[in-house]
Amino acid sequence: MTQSRQAKEPGFLVSLIPIAFLVGLLYMNVLLYGDSATSGPNQIALIVAGVVAAGIGLIYRFSWNKIHDGILHSIGSSMPAILILLMIGALAGTWMISGIVPSMIYYGLQIMSPSFFLVAAVVVCAVVSLATGSSWSTVATVGIALLGIGSALGIHEGLVAGAIISGAYFGDKMSPLSDTTNLAPAMAGTDLFTHIRYMVLTTVPSLVLTLIIFLIIGFNLETSSNAAGIEALLKAIDAKFYVSPVLFLVPAVVIFMIVKKVDALPALFIGTILGGIAAIVFQPDVVNEISGITDNYAKSAYSTLINSMSGQVAVVTDNANINDLLKTKGMGGMLNTIWLIVCAMVFGGAMEATGMLEKITRSIVSLAKSTGSLIATATGTCVFFNATASDQYLAIVVPGRMFARTFRERGLAPQNLSRTLEDSGTVTSVLFPWNTCGATQASVLGVATGEYWMYCYFNLISPVMTMIFGYFNIKIARIEPEVSGEKTLASENKN
Repeated sequence: MTQSRQAKEPGFLVSLIPIAFLVGLLYMNVLLYGDSATSGPNQIALIVAGVVAAGIGLIYRFSWNKIHDGILHSIGSSMPAILILLMIGALAGTWMISGIVPSMIYYGLQIMSPSFFLVAAVVVCAVVSLATGSSWSTVATVGIALLGIGSALGIHEGLVAGAIISGAYFGDKMSPLSDTTNLAPAMAGTDLFTHIRYMVLTTVPSLVLTLIIFLIIGFNLETSSNAAGIEALLKAIDAKFYVSPVLFLVPAVVIFMIVKKVDALPALFIGTILGGIAAIVFQPDVVNEISGITDNYAKSAYSTLINSMSGQVAVVTDNANINDLLKTKGMGGMLNTIWLIVCAMVFGGAMEATGMLEKITRSIVSLAKSTGSLIATATGTCVFFNATASDQYLAIVVPGRMFARTFRERGLAPQNLSRTLEDSGTVTSVLFPWNTCGATQASVLGVATGEYWMYCYFNLISPVMTMIFGYFNIKIARIEPEVSGEKTLASENKN
């Protein structure tokens, strides 16, 4: 108790030391490990930075018990998100082998129209990414096919890449299967479905503006009807799966539960089980192929469902371009993201327990006198971390931990922050060539970041849209402020 009373608050510059240390380590990780930096090196960087924060706290006479309890509390707060991530991994597996995701891809590809190629590219990538929850897989599969078709049509490759990335990151941002869509509400302190519903308010206008821009550009583009690449993908899916709109009844049930505000875990569990049943009924050949068991269908079905929910499964077609998209990793595939979340909570908990996170946040938000300027500050911080930390996840995690308490103290519901994290942290990562996302997409598409970033209209509009909503007080959810002295700020613009 004596130690706690004698503890001193670190100054602003001292509080920046762990963050500077973290940014330096992350920069080194990108240089040394490239795209694989998020598969271990960045987690270690977060732990080491957390140790630095704890060490500074001890120097300033914070007790180890206080720091330890802060870390444990921080990790505990992320447990709902971790459980949801595990269930989403299971759901992704059963929805793949059941033909639900392949059917979404199949019908999405068919809306391709040569006369509106760029708009169609955005929509197709949005549908596929929404179904899979992965912008990387979308770009690496359907995106490559679309880029080839666009090039054959004589469209500038940077423009096509911008349309592909715009659609892919819409799905990455909105899909409940996406790790960033789960990470943002975990950092802000809200639940997955509330987060998604609240993101619709800014994301749909951003997508509509993106489509309008590409439609205007497309008016002056001459295209042909050469869509051999898309046709090949359609044939590969049709040959392997039973494709039917009937399969959409499963996601319809899940959407219905979301609308009825059923808790995320039971809704996802039911969706997983229904996906498994659909696989058994509609995809017996796929079930037997994955299990390798042909003499006992009950045993084959059980083996395939367990494998799809727990680990990696792959459906192989005769088209190499689609095979990467027909892979899932189950619950096991979520462990790396969970590892990242736990390590981030160690860092955030140490920073919070020692008062350094609050010191930095107070210093930054002292200049933000209104709701709009606070949201703009959080937006700018996310973009800053994408540019400096070179990692999409860290651009969500660190600002999320920095601003969560401030938003609550100003009477702003946590979904305001989670939406801001996605509108700025998720989508701007691909705009920087040294960011893991930018480096990956440039490498996969063979188009330099400098060639496509100015055409990623969705990614450019999204952070601006969230700031507009903040400054004009559009759909800003409010709660009772945690600190009574902040009630004046929390009640501003209540009209």
